[in-house]
Amino acid sequence: MQAATPLHSPVADTFRLFELRWLSVVAMVAIGLFALPLIAPSQPLAPLLAVVLMLAGLNLALLAGAGRWLGGVRGAFLQLALDLLAWGVFLYFSGGPTNPAISLLLPLIAVGATILPARRAWLLVLLAVVIYSLLWEFHLPVAIDDRELAMRWHLAGMWLSFALAAATVVWFVARLTAALSQRERELADTRAARARDAYMVALGKLAAGAAHRLGTPLGTLRLLADELAERPDLAPDTREDLALMRTQIDNCKSILHGLTVEAGQQRAEGGGPVRAGDWLAGVVARWQDLRPLRKAELDCSAAAADAVLVVDDSLGEALHNVIDNAANASTGSVEVGAALRDGRLVLEVADRGPGIEPALSAAAISGARAGKSSGMGVGLFLAHDAIEHHRGRMEFLPRPGGGTIVRIDLPAQDTTR
Repeated sequence: MQAATPLHSPVADTFRLFELRWLSVVAMVAIGLFALPLIAPSQPLAPLLAVVLMLAGLNLALLAGAGRWLGGVRGAFLQLALDLLAWGVFLYFSGGPTNPAISLLLPLIAVGATILPARRAWLLVLLAVVIYSLLWEFHLPVAIDDRELAMRWHLAGMWLSFALAAATVVWFVARLTAALSQRERELADTRAARARDAYMVALGKLAAGAAHRLGTPLGTLRLLADELAERPDLAPDTREDLALMRTQIDNCKSILHGLTVEAGQQRAEGGGPVRAGDWLAGVVARWQDLRPLRKAELDCSAAAADAVLVVDDSLGEALHNVIDNAANASTGSVEVGAALRDGRLVLEVADRGPGIEPALSAAAISGARAGKSSGMGVGLFLAHDAIEHHRGRMEFLPRPGGGTIVRIDLPAQDTTR
């Protein structure tokens, strides 16, 4: 079961601030190297470039793994405060509040509001207001040569600063919303997994109780079958039927014993790497012993047969349940195919039944059909749970010409390479 991804994490927040700081560097370079030389050639650029180098150096240091004290909530606040101070110094040497780039303080505040606790976010707002207020009184004016040209560029700069600030805010908020949606989906998956686990526990208790209660009638049936088999006047075909009946009773008792001992658990003890072909042949043969009147045809490619698969008893039971459901759905034989594709063992169990609707297959996997009248309805649910436990997938596909294909793919090791 996968834990939900936290909405805020130190790594994610540092990465957001890292990107935002590169945007600040790009904006400062555009202002210092292009805009100001055009409208104020005599404006000193050395202090502006020093601020740019400081911010770029901070990002490179973080990229190299330095500055671990800038991690966490406190570190994020310090980074944003440094960014605000850097912009304050930059604006001081480039016109103060008359510089349209002063609007770029807003994205820093917006990002701080999304990743910081309320108290630190308000402190960031207070710092930005103080910087703006000080710039109102203290700044180095821009020495403009052509005032008409400067006004046009000032208005263009206001438009560009507004557009950049709006786009930056929307970009970061949209990413935050996407992270929130992802977390909600993961939480929903976690709740569904917990519900399935609770259902598995309930099934385990039910299986243990049923196994205990069914032991007595099965023992009685075995005694009656033994007594009937001792009668000398039985016809040969009746004696064969009794032998088959006694074998099936023994199989039922063996299954019930396993349920009693290991009900509700993933029977992983004794599991390990096996040759896929041998494992498949064993599962199909065991199913054939339990259903001698039906037929399962196994078609396993050479590559799939030689692949190594890590299995336990629960995976064998899963495939057994899928084959059993296919046999119940149709009157013909069940076809079991196996192939190796991209390092995964792909199994396909095909039948010629009426098919299964997508809604019914989803309900069967989730356990919602546990009360269906034709049986307990838990076979597919248990199979899906065991396959998922082995990092596999199970899906239902329509079979050309009628019927259903249950496709199971499992991680396997290709020994032919």
